[in-house]
Formats: sequence, C-alpha cells, structure tokens
Amino acid sequence: MPTINEALLKLKDSKFRAGFHLSEKEREYVADKGMDTVRKHAQDFIRTRLAPAYPPNDGKQTPMRGHPVFVAQHACACCCRGCLEKWYKVPQGKALSEIQQEKIVNLLMAWIAEETRNED
Repeated sequence: MPTINEALLKLKDSKFRAGFHLSEKEREYVADKGMDTVRKHAQDFIRTRLAPAYPPNDGKQTPMRGHPVFVAQHACACCCRGCLEKWYKVPQGKALSEIQQEKIVNLLMAWIAEETRNED
C-alpha cells in the first residue's frame, strides 16, 4: 500500500472519491465521541466487514452514510474487496492481515482527521 499521504493525494484525483465529505452530523459525532472511539469503530468495521477473505455481501456491505467511518471507507476506496484490489492491489479471496487492517484504519482515520479540520 502507498503511504497515507500518497493515497490521500491519489484519491483527490478521483472525482468520485473526492466527492465524499462528512456531514455536519457526522462531524459532530466525531467531536462528541472522540477520535479514539471512532478508531475503535473503524477497527471493528474493518475486521468484521472487510477483513474476511469472502466478506458477506461484498460490494454492498458498507453503507454510504450513517457513520463517519462508512463515509471514509468510500472516500478512501476501502469499502469492499473489489475497491481494495483496484486501488491498492490487495488480492480478493485472502483474509486481510492485522497489518493490512491497521494500515486501512490509519488511512481512514487520517481522512476523518482531515475532514474534521477542514470546514468546507
């Protein structure tokens, strides 16, 4: 996987990925719960919805809204195994390692941090 900064820059070049932003409600959620809690949610979502070799409902398992991590997953192309393969060359059909999961969570949290700093 590229570095976080490399990935974020590349994602900004995609009109689709760059179109995702946190809503005011999602920004408030992050402010109320704190980044540590949001990180725990991200770790859980990635572990249960993305890390298995064959996630249930792959390609449809990540809602578009409703939680800051879901929005970040779409913005960062970490929403399904197909996007992970296309953007980061992570092969489908093989469970994600703990290191891969950690890198994904770190990318999502960097995107969320950037979104909460920038009041568009």
